[in-house]
Amino acid sequence: MERIISPSILAADFNNLGAEIEKINNSKAQWLHCDVMDGVFVPNISFGVPVIESVSKISKKPLDVHLMIIEPQIHVESFFQAGAKNITVHYEASMHLHRLIYQIKKFGIKAGISLNPHTPVHLLEEIICDVDLVLIMSVNPGFGGQKFIENSYEKISKLKDLILKKNSGAMIQVDGGVTLENAKQLFDAGANNLVAGTTIFRSENPAKTIENLLST
Repeated sequence: MERIISPSILAADFNNLGAEIEKINNSKAQWLHCDVMDGVFVPNISFGVPVIESVSKISKKPLDVHLMIIEPQIHVESFFQAGAKNITVHYEASMHLHRLIYQIKKFGIKAGISLNPHTPVHLLEEIICDVDLVLIMSVNPGFGGQKFIENSYEKISKLKDLILKKNSGAMIQVDGGVTLENAKQLFDAGANNLVAGTTIFRSENPAKTIENLLST
């Protein structure tokens, strides 16, 4: 499976968001990651449907929308209509996860499940074959720029084993504290899709940083 880099606009300069997105348009990044936070499921508020709609008009990369919100089933259609090409929801936020995954899939887009750092991989055993993506949070969700949780490597390996055991086609995405220093170890552990915010948008040359992440 190809390696994917998905820059997170949470770390972009929102005073110059159009210019920041243009840097990604002109890079080898494959997706653009959008963290939607409601201030309830996570202790922060980021942006919602209007921003996604605006970004979708200027981004040449598919929008990878990560919903860190309660009751995501109420909002997935709005985010699809706004331009999301992938929608990831949290295991911890949905009582009826199977139904929600197929609610997303009916729009013809990729459906993902995210796991917080404390949530074990084995809980996905009954649904791993129904999802396109599993997002391992390698920091506690809610804020950018946090320190990487070292146990995440083992968690990625366990998830890779489960995917192989169940013959699932799900890709493994990692979000939180991804840097040029740990990208190779994340890929080696089994990840094939890295979300990076601060590492990319705070670098002097984001396009070069993306190339370096892909080639580690």
